[in-house]
Amino acid sequence: MKKPTSTPHDAVFKTYLSHPDTARDFLQLYLPETLLKVCDLRTLHLESGHFVEDDLRPFYADILYSLKTTAGDGYIYALIEHQSTPDRHMAFRLMRYAIAAMQRHLDAGHDRLPLVIPVLFYHGLVSPYPFSLRWLDEFVAPELAGHLYHGAFPLADITVIPDDEIATHQRMATLELLQKHIRQRDLAQLLDKLSELLLTGLATESQVQALMHYLVQAGNTREPIKFIRELALRTPQHKETLMTIAEYLEQQGLERGLAQGRQEGRKEEAQRIAVAMLHSGLPRDLVARLTGLTEQELTPWRTKA
Repeated sequence: MKKPTSTPHDAVFKTYLSHPDTARDFLQLYLPETLLKVCDLRTLHLESGHFVEDDLRPFYADILYSLKTTAGDGYIYALIEHQSTPDRHMAFRLMRYAIAAMQRHLDAGHDRLPLVIPVLFYHGLVSPYPFSLRWLDEFVAPELAGHLYHGAFPLADITVIPDDEIATHQRMATLELLQKHIRQRDLAQLLDKLSELLLTGLATESQVQALMHYLVQAGNTREPIKFIRELALRTPQHKETLMTIAEYLEQQGLERGLAQGRQEGRKEEAQRIAVAMLHSGLPRDLVARLTGLTEQELTPWRTKA
């Protein structure tokens, strides 16, 4: 939401409201009493109104002040926006600015959200201001939106759901069961339950593949290949997929072992050559450069000068 190019209206407004004493007068005039009484206007501090989107696009609020509460135990921001042309989505825009200010507050190291009070200053040709500044009114169903955004958001906390109940969760069951127990000491204990869920046929082949790779990468199974092979024997409809994964993992392990063996063989050969060089009287630093060995690796073959 990039702010339009600055106009003479914006410029004079910012010049005035950037002065803390002027901003204090403004807030005393236009803030509702319930909000004014919690604001310690003596602590007004001008902040940058420049914010950056996740995709690095900048957007700007006109005037942003931070201040302390009268109780001295929190932070409040006053966000003052100037407008000479009505904007149907102004309430949503103010909400976005407010949330950006909250995020910056958290990024600064605070662990509680500040109260951000948006105030719109308007002097357009159309009078009075024609649009609602209650952002919920922008929804097709404001009452439903109010119910959603004024209450706690829906939560799917699988850590408190019994496994037997998870088993009834249709196409989500395999994912929930494995993610609930992924950190336990040995996932082999899940073999019976997981095979029962896979037998339902509700998981797609791509989901089964993803589930097994997740198990190997994030789980604590002592013998993942054995686990997957056993699972394959218990779930005929996924046997080919699971066996392919097990064979792939075995091949990867074999290749890693061969590569490690080749690497160890190369190092042994380098060490043999280094010993011969040292015994022939070549300087240690030259031997290190020629063989690629470190000073520490050459230490066991230190020779007397």
